[in-house]
Amino acid sequence: MVEAQDVEGRTMIGDMMLSAFRLTVRVSAAVQRGYRCPALHSCRALHSSPVLWAGHNKWSKVKDIKIPKDAARARMIAKYTMMIRIAVREGGPNPEFNVALAQLLEQCRNKNLPKATVEGAIKGAKSKPGVQYLYEATGPGGCTLLIEILTDNNTRSHSELKRIMTKHGGALCEGARRNFDRKGVVAASRDGISSEKALELAIEAGAEDVQETEDEEERPILQFVCDMTSMKAVRSALESLGIHTLSAGLEFVPHTPSLLTQTQLETAFTLLEALNDCPDVVRVWDNIHAQN
Repeated sequence: MVEAQDVEGRTMIGDMMLSAFRLTVRVSAAVQRGYRCPALHSCRALHSSPVLWAGHNKWSKVKDIKIPKDAARARMIAKYTMMIRIAVREGGPNPEFNVALAQLLEQCRNKNLPKATVEGAIKGAKSKPGVQYLYEATGPGGCTLLIEILTDNNTRSHSELKRIMTKHGGALCEGARRNFDRKGVVAASRDGISSEKALELAIEAGAEDVQETEDEEERPILQFVCDMTSMKAVRSALESLGIHTLSAGLEFVPHTPSLLTQTQLETAFTLLEALNDCPDVVRVWDNIHAQN
């Protein structure tokens, strides 16, 4: 199923992206050991596998399958450029009045994206045509995917997505969207914080969940998941607790995980890489979990 929306009508900008190859380790183990709190009554996996971030929980067994770092960075820059275009069209070129753009520019600075590239994306946002779409799909082992694209030819993009999905054991479908919630996600430096401490910080800051992961450069970070309306408050609370936050944005967070075998994980990894290599794809979210 396709949710088509004009770029002018909807904000789909978030934080975290790129990397279908990142490793996400859930902190729920602390909860399972008896450390429970109403604020963290459930733990959900977060994956923003666009070209920009989000990792895949416990993908350690396939983590050694890497694309060259130069290629990964080039892909990341291309995706950020697309997201900046969307943000500018929706809220204008002034980050003081465009929260989504301000969040993206913060991410670009943290990732050392070339200033000229960022400025070019802002200036060229209005001149380059494109409409935003959200596709729903299933992948290996019954996992579900949300695929965000920006295209000037949806017929072409639809055909290419269908080809990629079919080649790698997936299919476009209806109903995948209901396996995800729209959440706020605050990224922070890990700085040697233990899993138990991270959980305590999440509770104090009012977050619903916290996950350990790595960015596309394999640096350890923490992702604090919260309600969309409380994202700003959670970020402020974390900073008041001495945590260095990197960025904040909206993500699709899965609430119904799909447990995959090692073979299925490898197939899913290949599928996600193929999707992220598609020029029209901005981001991909999934609900993949590795079987213990």
